[in-house]
Amino acid sequence: MREIWLSSRAVILEYWTALVLGLFWIQYAYGMPHVIRIGGIFEQTESPPGPAVSAEEQAFKFAVNNINRNRTLLPNTTLTYDIQRINIYDSFEASRKACDQLSLGVVAIFGPSHSSSSNAVQSICNALEVPHIQVRWKHHPMDNRDTFYANLYPDYSSLSHAILDLVQFLKWRTATVVYDDSTGLIRLQELIMAPSRYNIRLKIRQLPLDSDDTRPLLKEMKRGREFRIIFDCSHTMAAQILKQALSMGMMTEYYHYIFTTLDLFALDLEPYRYCGVNMTGFRILNIENPQVASIVEKWSMERLQATPKPDSGLLDGIMTTDAALTYDAVHIVSVSYQRAPQMTVNSLQCHRHKPWRFGGRFMSFIKESHWEGLTGRLVFNKTSGLRTDFDLDIISLKEDGLEKVGKWSPTGGLNITEVPRPRGMNITDSLSNRSLIVTTILEEPYVMFKKSYNVLAGNDRFEGFCIDLLKELANILGFMYEIRLVPDGKYGSQDEKGQWNGMVKELMEHKADLAVAPLTISYMREKVIDFSKPYLNLGISILYRKPNGTNSGVFYFLNPLSPDIWMYILLAYLGVSCVLFVIARFSPYEWYDAHPCNPGSDIVENNFTLLNSFWFGVGSLMQQGSELMPKALSTRIIGGIWWFFTLIIISSYTANLAAFLTVERMESPVESADDLAKQTKIEYGVVKDGATMTFFKKSKISTFEKMWAFMSSKQNTALVKNNEEGIQRVLRADYALLMESTTIDYVTQRNCNLTQIGGLIDTKGYGIGTPMGSPFRDKISIAILQLLEDGRLHMLKEKWWRGNGCVDEKEETGPLGIQKIGGIFIVLAAGLVLSVFVAIGEFIYKLRKTAEREQRSFCSAMADEIRLSFTCERRVKHKTQPPVMVKTDAVINMHTFNDRRLPGKDSMTCNTGMTPVFP
Repeated sequence: MREIWLSSRAVILEYWTALVLGLFWIQYAYGMPHVIRIGGIFEQTESPPGPAVSAEEQAFKFAVNNINRNRTLLPNTTLTYDIQRINIYDSFEASRKACDQLSLGVVAIFGPSHSSSSNAVQSICNALEVPHIQVRWKHHPMDNRDTFYANLYPDYSSLSHAILDLVQFLKWRTATVVYDDSTGLIRLQELIMAPSRYNIRLKIRQLPLDSDDTRPLLKEMKRGREFRIIFDCSHTMAAQILKQALSMGMMTEYYHYIFTTLDLFALDLEPYRYCGVNMTGFRILNIENPQVASIVEKWSMERLQATPKPDSGLLDGIMTTDAALTYDAVHIVSVSYQRAPQMTVNSLQCHRHKPWRFGGRFMSFIKESHWEGLTGRLVFNKTSGLRTDFDLDIISLKEDGLEKVGKWSPTGGLNITEVPRPRGMNITDSLSNRSLIVTTILEEPYVMFKKSYNVLAGNDRFEGFCIDLLKELANILGFMYEIRLVPDGKYGSQDEKGQWNGMVKELMEHKADLAVAPLTISYMREKVIDFSKPYLNLGISILYRKPNGTNSGVFYFLNPLSPDIWMYILLAYLGVSCVLFVIARFSPYEWYDAHPCNPGSDIVENNFTLLNSFWFGVGSLMQQGSELMPKALSTRIIGGIWWFFTLIIISSYTANLAAFLTVERMESPVESADDLAKQTKIEYGVVKDGATMTFFKKSKISTFEKMWAFMSSKQNTALVKNNEEGIQRVLRADYALLMESTTIDYVTQRNCNLTQIGGLIDTKGYGIGTPMGSPFRDKISIAILQLLEDGRLHMLKEKWWRGNGCVDEKEETGPLGIQKIGGIFIVLAAGLVLSVFVAIGEFIYKLRKTAEREQRSFCSAMADEIRLSFTCERRVKHKTQPPVMVKTDAVINMHTFNDRRLPGKDSMTCNTGMTPVFP
């Protein structure tokens, strides 16, 4: 009976066992809850007081717990995990841990992250056909045969394109690439190949391999003025670089850093928010999604409770990109498993090489899955298992922290969405409460030491036009400043080796933020630094001492008329006298009876002898007159024109003589730059290493080239150290200083022994210098324009340029030249020509009458008249036969006498009692 009972019991147990197994199979077949396991291999580092739990491991646990808690993704399945920790770089231990997890029956293995360990695990997964999930960057060759592999980290080639697109958008022409290890060159291959396709010059540097001290490298880049730098390194190294760059003064507005790490947002950037540094990075974590933000917040709360504390340099509790990718990786495996719930998981043994029969199918589900995770859409390349389709946020450091300024995707490219702040409303945004270093140079009246009985320090030591201008700009823009004098005391010029000095060098090396001084805007300087709008317009002119007054001498009275005018007057006097003599000889109306009371005389006379003609001219010129008066119309025309001529000459002479006696004449040996270039007696020069020297050095104008050749041949004496030294040389020696006109105005107002010679050689302006690419330049320019429109700059110039009011003794009058009174000579010449024609007319008319009366030919009468007129031995001329005088007792018939009197004789009576009888 006992045996029967035992056999019956065995049958019953077998029946119930079969029944239970059947029920479990029914539950499994119809989706009843069951358990799946995933494996995670994470590398650990020792951190006091014990091993630190990595962010990826915590995210792995958080994702599993979240899936099991919500029951929306796997409602009928419980997700469990097996976590193994290995030492970094230990690939053998990684292989052993992977085999242990496969023996437990896992559907996928996550990690490890390091390349050597990862490759070992990947080989095992490929052999046993178990999916291997990675969340960190890994290089895969083009012929990658890792079928059972999926990586959620963005594909390196796509990231390289994103960096190149950003560099092109920023219009960088030069950049420095700094990488951590050789894999960085692979990640940045698109950018490194850019110089062959784009106009970009690259410098490639490597971070120290055995040290976290990057200061020597940063110092070298600072010395080389490399301001646009791309760092390819981990976020922990990025945190170290930023700290060391801050200590070296490289976190300023002039530097622009691009970090390729996707964890830039996780760094503590609070110390750099107000430095003005340009910092750009990428972010794949989609924190703008409310659901994502909620999950990140929950994870952060759990992370803050973990011990020990998170890695240094990161914000407390922030979710890194690797943690977010791990969270998404767990979910993508769960989504893939949801599509194939009938899969069974076997215990796999590494030494048997028997693969998982559902591995290939499950891997296909993973590569075909689509999921909107913390890092955006999850889509894999079905061949390589890489994530090639994703979105990246472009983030930039602002005063309010990191802000999203754009977006990049492989299909859409770069799209910058940053909205620029409206201009004109408030120009003090980026300068408010900033402290700037201002370099300057001592130069009156721009920057001077303030005279005070008290000991002054800091900015209170200085005063001047530029100091007041700086105060006005600071009031408008709201910045603070520290004034420093340039160490070498130079404005800035380039030597033969291409090296700069002075204030320009200070700006180029970023030792100063502004150069507020009389710094001339020039082409060469504009190539290496930036300038604001000019606050003063000026030009180059000549400073020279005032010449001594002219020596009067005994012949000072001749100075009112120039020597050529005196010569022309003498020639006019001689010409008029001679013409008057000749015309008087020709005109018959200038001949008269020498003895009017002796009618028997056959001699007539002419008052205008050669000496009398000269005397008549002198008397008229001296405005004293003479006893000689012309009688003929022709000679009277000559006399009238001569009187008009002498009236103008004497009036002009008198007026100019009064001016000469009132104003002392100042005569300078040079009047322009051309005069300087043509002589070598007066030495001239410029301030060494200044803009004026650069102007003459670079000029292609022959006059200025000649002047520079002279100055360069005598550099020890012609070139001066500063304006003050040059001014003293002008006062003490025969020296002319070429300098800016504004400084000349200031100097001549305070030293009456100095004056400006000539006009402006060129036109230029003074501007405020800033380093190349400075964000302050536009705001400084706007503030300067505001000061110009308000008239405050003009008031500042009046304040500092107003001097003791030296009288400008420039020549108001000068010798009268032919240009001013040349017309009187034309009138004189016209009068002479007219008198000649009148005399010829008189001569012809009289000869015609004489020939008719004497019944002779006109030609013979003309010949006799010409012969008698040009007889120089005697001053007499025979007249025609006089009428017979008949003595009567009657009174002379005056009427008959007046009608028949001799030519040239006045009407008169003689008490002779004789009556003339005419045949």
